[in-house]
Amino acid sequence: MQLDKLVAYHKALGDPMRLRMLMLLSEGEASGQELADRLNLSQPTITHHAAKLRQASLLNERREKNTVYFSLNRYFIENHALATQQFIFKKKEIVEEMEDKNESLKESVLRNFFTKDGHMKQIPAQLKKKLIVLEYMVSKLAPGHKYGEREINEFIKPIHEDYATLRRELIMHQFMYRENEEYELNPREMWTDWRALK
Repeated sequence: MQLDKLVAYHKALGDPMRLRMLMLLSEGEASGQELADRLNLSQPTITHHAAKLRQASLLNERREKNTVYFSLNRYFIENHALATQQFIFKKKEIVEEMEDKNESLKESVLRNFFTKDGHMKQIPAQLKKKLIVLEYMVSKLAPGHKYGEREINEFIKPIHEDYATLRRELIMHQFMYRENEEYELNPREMWTDWRALK
């Protein structure tokens, strides 16, 4: 179930008077006037609350001449309650499933873009794949170590001959920063995260 539908359901229930209306209607169908009398509310107030409940598909209504009768939409009440429970308790499973998909994608990209001896066949054009490749590259660098430009070039050359482009990409995507011709790894939190891309 879509998250916005769940939110609308809980918003509709987020008023004590609406909950009381639903409790009364659990006993059976009632007119707007009956609900107003039993809850000591005006007819327009009942109409307002009924509209909110109807928008969330929690109420059915039927008109008989000038009288509107309300009844519970049991299916939607039970369905939304179950969907809420599944969303909350299965979120962990969804996260784990996403992690598995990400790991599979990462393995596939590294297999497709690197030879067995660690040479990059080509620089990926697609941003997500490029970020996976760059992340893999910097995982071989030492955090806290300051690399000279020549040292970084020598690190990149066995991976791919276009070391200047890859060096720029590492800076551009926040994997490293450069100061006084020295390069150093940024904290992992600063790296452009391919997992956040669609």
